[in-house]
Amino acid sequence: MALIVMLARRIIQNKWLVASLFAGILLSVALVSSMPIYAEANLSRMLLKDLERLQQDTNEYPGAYYASIELSSETPEQARIKINWFDRFIRTEAAPDFQLPIQELVAELATQSMKMKRANDPNPLTDQNMQWVALRAFSGLEAHIELIDGRMPAAEPKEDVYETLVTERGLAHYKTVLGTVFVIDDDRLAEPIKLRPVGVFRKKADEDPYFRANALNDMNGAFIVPFELAQRQIVNERRMPVRAAGWYIALDYSRIELRKVQPFLDTHEQIRQTLLKYMPLFQMGAEARAHDTIEAYLERAEQLRKLMWALNAPILTLLTFYMFMVANLIVGRQKNEIAVLRSRGAARWQIVAFYLAEGVLLCVAAAAMGPILGAGMTELLGASNGFLEFVQRARLPIRLTEEAYRYAAVAACACLVTLMVPAIAATRVTIVGYKQQIARRVQTSLWHKTFVDFLALGAAFYGLWTFRRRLHDLQQLGLHEGELNLDPLQFAVPALFMLGAGLLLLRLYPWLLRAIYWLGRRWWPPPIYAALLQVGRSSGQYQFLMIFLILTIATGIFSASAARTINANTEERIRYANGADLVLTVNWVNDAPPPGRDVMRPEASAELAGPRRIHYLEPAYEPYRSLPGVEHAAKVFTKSGAAFAVGDKSGKATLIGIDTDEFGRTAWFRDSLLAYSFNEYLNLIAADTSAVLISGTLADMTGAKAGDTIWIGWPEAESQPFQVYGVLDYFPTFNPLPQLGEGDGDAKQNDNEIDKEASKESNKTPMLIVGHLSRIQSRLALEPYEIWLKLSDGGKTGQVYEGIQARKLSVSGIVNTREELVRAKNDPFLLALNGVLTMGFVLAIGVSFAGFLLYWILSLKGRTQQNGIMRALGMSLGSLTFMLAVEQLFTSGAAVLFGIAVGNAASLLYVPNFQTAFQPGSLALPFTARFELIDQLRICTLTGAMLATGLAVLSVLLSRLQLHQALKLGED
Repeated sequence: MALIVMLARRIIQNKWLVASLFAGILLSVALVSSMPIYAEANLSRMLLKDLERLQQDTNEYPGAYYASIELSSETPEQARIKINWFDRFIRTEAAPDFQLPIQELVAELATQSMKMKRANDPNPLTDQNMQWVALRAFSGLEAHIELIDGRMPAAEPKEDVYETLVTERGLAHYKTVLGTVFVIDDDRLAEPIKLRPVGVFRKKADEDPYFRANALNDMNGAFIVPFELAQRQIVNERRMPVRAAGWYIALDYSRIELRKVQPFLDTHEQIRQTLLKYMPLFQMGAEARAHDTIEAYLERAEQLRKLMWALNAPILTLLTFYMFMVANLIVGRQKNEIAVLRSRGAARWQIVAFYLAEGVLLCVAAAAMGPILGAGMTELLGASNGFLEFVQRARLPIRLTEEAYRYAAVAACACLVTLMVPAIAATRVTIVGYKQQIARRVQTSLWHKTFVDFLALGAAFYGLWTFRRRLHDLQQLGLHEGELNLDPLQFAVPALFMLGAGLLLLRLYPWLLRAIYWLGRRWWPPPIYAALLQVGRSSGQYQFLMIFLILTIATGIFSASAARTINANTEERIRYANGADLVLTVNWVNDAPPPGRDVMRPEASAELAGPRRIHYLEPAYEPYRSLPGVEHAAKVFTKSGAAFAVGDKSGKATLIGIDTDEFGRTAWFRDSLLAYSFNEYLNLIAADTSAVLISGTLADMTGAKAGDTIWIGWPEAESQPFQVYGVLDYFPTFNPLPQLGEGDGDAKQNDNEIDKEASKESNKTPMLIVGHLSRIQSRLALEPYEIWLKLSDGGKTGQVYEGIQARKLSVSGIVNTREELVRAKNDPFLLALNGVLTMGFVLAIGVSFAGFLLYWILSLKGRTQQNGIMRALGMSLGSLTFMLAVEQLFTSGAAVLFGIAVGNAASLLYVPNFQTAFQPGSLALPFTARFELIDQLRICTLTGAMLATGLAVLSVLLSRLQLHQALKLGED
């Protein structure tokens, strides 16, 4: 009880310090616990979107699951036992284990195919009058269909005739009409069975998940009988041979979450293993339509967790420094008391136990509250659309999980260890040692004694070398890395660099202070002189604050540069690859033969020496150009594999035909890619329709230059001469990098044998020729082109779609750049990047401001006697305030400058390595690191406000200093 009272008094006595410490612990725990909350919420949303996209692309229901067995060698009794057993297993065990709402559970039965003929046919069964038929039954079918003609079949045979349903295609397949009686006369039947189709049906609702096949393909070739009748007479009474049984489960995939993915996969495997236990592999089937999509998300979830740890590493480092600094301040104020207790006989474990009790109290409270705050942070993450940019987005499915509390507990334990380090160190000091420490202010810090700065920089530079070597290999070999693939080490290694560089600057900073002091020692006024002495002799005291500020500023700058670089390059990569806001593929009327039909008659093969030219009729262009929401439009003809010849060298390249004026107004192109403005290149060839631009890859392979003649054609078009007017490395949609396994730039040797090495190199190097569409159409061939559209500022793609539909324009394909940009920004990794870096920056600024203010207030209170003596010696309040301002300048101001330098250095060194996230082997645009002036201004503004506020608070405290009270303090 005495310990609790003493602990409560200690907390009340240091309430502001304890509150600041608890805030740091709470933020650390909340940040860590937000990782599993965000990973589950974000991936759950993205999984749902991918399943919806799967349904749109395949027109199949993603929540479908189908298990089936085929019965061939089983006796009728064995078949009955197996069907009934599997039916109970699916309904009572397997289906509920998916942990998703069940929309439909359909049992299916199918007989073996049997021979039948019309009942009124007196002839014996032969190949001419025989048809194959199978009876099928589906549980609950009647509630999901509507009759087109006829009536529903009777539940029992009428006059020994089984009434059935058929689809429209089934009716046509059997070439019959309703009411016709068929007789099955098969050796496997004990007696002939009669069938009569009495109704034609269709689906009641097109989007009904009840049906396994949208087009009813599984029903078109069969007669459908009532399920109860089939179950009784086919399975139980064994009047007809059963061939297969199946169970179709329609799960509500809209309720799927990341935590339900593993149970889904486990249940799928359980069904497979159960079927395999009783059936051979070739007689069973278990298919989950969304299995591949769902399985991929387990790997993505693990990658996202690693990325979240790496993204949060810098801010967690900051919070650790903050907690250590505040804990050190608390212990520092109580070192005299600890030393006295030690001198009076108190054991070290007793003092440590006291601080441990205080730490446990704070950490337990933080562990309980942290996940709730982490859920709020997840809301912020879900609304991010870029660095420090937020949009109104659909709310994430946030849920407090058991895993979040486990993360919170681990984070709280780590915080407790951080808090105990200063306390344990303080208990080792005796009263004599404490007095010696007070007298000896200049001490080498532990991290400088252990060379942490050099170790961190060594690891960071090794990581940099590894990243650059990997990037070089990927670019040279044309290798791909898959989709957006952010390596977590690309955030952890820069954090090591910033820590090492900051500590190295602090190692050198005392020497800089001595130099400043020595240079002006004869002229410095008393306030500056006193500030230099104070900072120089107590540099160890300021190092926690300085490294804290350095890491804050450096992390903010690096985070801003990394986020903006990745966002900008993601957007530009998509815009460049597509070329315009919308790209329309239009149907052209032509005389091409139908697909699958031989173009050439055998007897005409001798007459035609080459491929037959297809003639096209160009559609009207104006209806497309005047679509609502469209600002500019352009015709763009693209011919892959066009043959070219320059001098004695030939090859194949991509030919693009454009109208220079329209194209320049419509296409997207990034500035600074070319030596001159993109429009200047278009203007260069505008006046001469025979002028062309060639890619740098083509010029390098063939030696072509401005003024040369280049012959262009393809098998269906005779080669024509064009004039080379210029060489350019980049053009919308053109990727100059070699593509592994592709031969777009397939160069070949002519009769004069081109150099083999050049030919081998051209085999994997894309090449490009840009010419006038009008000349290509008049001299080579009139072939279909794409129509590129640039939307106006207020234009929406929905307007264009509606215009196309209203005008009944024949469009076979649309590339929507805006839709792709939205999809890219919704990528879970990019959302995590933007959200975590934004939140980390905001937290870093807030925590650094709190730490800065707290440190200086306590530092000023600790120097009350010293300031009183200076006032007593005649220093005015203005001079004392000026002295503190200079002291802040040499500590906090210097730390800010160091932070800006370290942050920019980290960005220049490490941000370019993010190119590996964008398939560097196929990245058309050169990767550029982005530094936005607005980010630097925000950081400088916030830092300036922090310093100004701190100085104002210190000035107020100084003005309230009572001289007589200050002089009574202490022992001097």
